[in-house]
Amino acid sequence: MSNVVADHLVLLDHLRSILVAVGEAEQVPEESHTLFMERFDELRALLPIDPIESQYLGQDLMSQVITRYPQIAHLVPRDLLWYFAGDCLHYMPDDEIELYQALEERRFEAEQNDEPFDWNQEKQLLAMSNDDSKH
Repeated sequence: MSNVVADHLVLLDHLRSILVAVGEAEQVPEESHTLFMERFDELRALLPIDPIESQYLGQDLMSQVITRYPQIAHLVPRDLLWYFAGDCLHYMPDDEIELYQALEERRFEAEQNDEPFDWNQEKQLLAMSNDDSKH
């Protein structure tokens, strides 16, 4: 399993714990929440086995998290929206998409040059340089 998939599994687990808490707080209809959680767990199981096939389910579920659970939409890890892409990108502002595009370019360059690449570290560096340019 690639590091990218492993990283996104951690993010899915984090989001799942938030969704469980929402369900326990009874902020959502229980029956539909239970069915949604079953589909979420299917995605969690499918991602390490077939990352490509899981893209569509991931897009669908991330979009549903935002529309069904608007109270936690701001807690959805942005990396998941970027990773699953498609309709998920509608929930990201342009400047955020530009940041992720720049990250992808840096990762590609690093891979071409056989250099190590730390996604989270690079993301922080890019975010800081973007903040500096706004002041």
